[in-house]
This record gives sequence, structure tokens and C-alpha cells, in this order.
Amino acid sequence: MRTKSPLPTAPSIPLPDSFQAELDSFLLSCEAENLAPKTLRTYEEAVALLGRFLVERAMPTEPASIRREHVEAFIADQIARWRPNTARNRYLALKRFFDWLAEEEMTEASPMLRMRPPRVPEEPVPLLGEDAVRALLRACEGRLFNDRRDVALIRLLLDSGARRSEIAGLTVDSIDLREKTATVLGKGRRPRIITFGPRTAQALDRYLRERRTHRDAARPELWLGHNGPVRSDGIGDILERRSEAAGLPRIGAHAFRHLFAHTLLSAGMQETDLLRLAGWRSRQMVARYAASAGTDRAIAAYRRIAPSDKY
Repeated sequence: MRTKSPLPTAPSIPLPDSFQAELDSFLLSCEAENLAPKTLRTYEEAVALLGRFLVERAMPTEPASIRREHVEAFIADQIARWRPNTARNRYLALKRFFDWLAEEEMTEASPMLRMRPPRVPEEPVPLLGEDAVRALLRACEGRLFNDRRDVALIRLLLDSGARRSEIAGLTVDSIDLREKTATVLGKGRRPRIITFGPRTAQALDRYLRERRTHRDAARPELWLGHNGPVRSDGIGDILERRSEAAGLPRIGAHAFRHLFAHTLLSAGMQETDLLRLAGWRSRQMVARYAASAGTDRAIAAYRRIAPSDKY
């Protein structure tokens, strides 16, 4: 697996003033479209990395002078240093940037007009096992504030299959314990209803009772820590600490999303229903998340049918 090795395009290399001005204008345009902060950060990082790459290699940085071969050299460098998905995401961010430059008539045409995105090989994510889930929940047993919070957090990830950023963005008012639902803000700032079971509702209720005694209880954010609200990165830190306490390799929030998809498909849920619950807009995403244990599900389905048994 590729690791995040130091990039030659170090952040200390300043961007040319004209390139920085174009980046600032691009981000301002994206903000006007009400794009999510995470998307804006992805765009900014990709364009800034390209700019520093061009500076270090004495390549042109003026929009009208940047050619396809310059962008291809950058993408090739990213592929060599990062995972394919990262290189692809940066490719897509740059395409958006150059399309914008062309739309604003700052260039005649995008240098990426006929480029194709890097191919991302299918890499099924190892499925989170039942023993690991139980160990993780046992690591949260206790009556302290953090224990109540973390067991509620993990159970909600398990039940909802929501993204880490969606869980982090929850407010107290977005939770309905009676209906066992919550409203999250998904990708593209699209609101979506997620649901959860009785045991998760119980864990959330226990956490909310403890939360009333917290010094920041008046804040709207659902998840609180010692220093205020728990953001998306903070949820990652919580999962890392609990994984270590359970004697497990680091478990990320996406592992719960994969398990969620597998569990519901194994129970016979239709892909259309899963797509809606998970907040996806294409069946391609269902296929990607369902790939982790697709063969196991297919074998189980076959054994329920066993064609020759009826003869």
C-alpha cells in the first residue's frame, strides 16, 4: 500500500501571484455554488499542488500556457505517490478548475479536454467482522461521559451507514428518538433521513442525559468533547482510540458503511432502497460498497436455491 511520502511540491513553495489569484477566484465561484467545505478543500489542495509542481519543474503557470502534457506529468506524479483514488480525485478537481477557466474565457479551452481520469482498480475492503464489532463496543463499556458518547456514536455508525462527516454534522435537534430517525446533511448539502434501531436509540438517550451536564450543553452540536464539539477528524480519533483499546487494527468510519451495505443486501434489501438510505446517487456506488463480501452473499443466495435439489 502506498503511503503518504513527502511530496516534492512542498507547501513552502509559494504559488505565483497570478496562479494564486486564479485559484482564489475559482474557490469564490465554488462557494457561490454552495459546495460543501470538504469539496472546496479538495479543490484547493489539488490546484495548489499542481501550481507548486509546475513551479518546481519550471513549467508554465499561466492558464493559457498550461498544456495537456504538463497536467499529465502532474497526474503521473500523483499516481506514483498516492493511492489511485487520491490521484483520480485530484484529476477531477483539476478538470473542474480548467473547465471554469474556459467558461470564464481565461483560456480558449481546457488542457484536459481529451484527457481520461486515472483508472481505479477495484479493491474490495475487508469486511468488519462481528467479533471486531463486539470488541469495539466492549471497549466503550462504562458510565463516564466519553463512554456514553462513544457507544452511541459507534452504534449510530453501525445502524445508519452514514458518512463520518454526516455523523459529525448532527445536531441535538436533528435526532428524533421516538421515531428513531435523524436528519443528516449529505454530499452536495442534500438533507437525508437516516434511521436506527432500539438499542442505538437507548444508547443515544443515555448519552443525551449525560450531555445535559456538560459545560457546553447549550451548544447545538450533538457530539461534545472536552474542548467543545467533536468534528469529523475527532470522530476518527475516537475510533482509533477505541480500536486500540479493543486490541484491533485501526477501524475507520467507512468500515461501518461497508458493513451496513453488506448486512442490508444479505437480508434481501433491494439496491434501490439501499441507495436511498445510504445517500448514493448511482448504482455504481452500491456495487463498490457491496463488493467486500459479494461472493459470500452470492454463495448464500445460491444455497437457498440449489437448482438441482428440485429434481
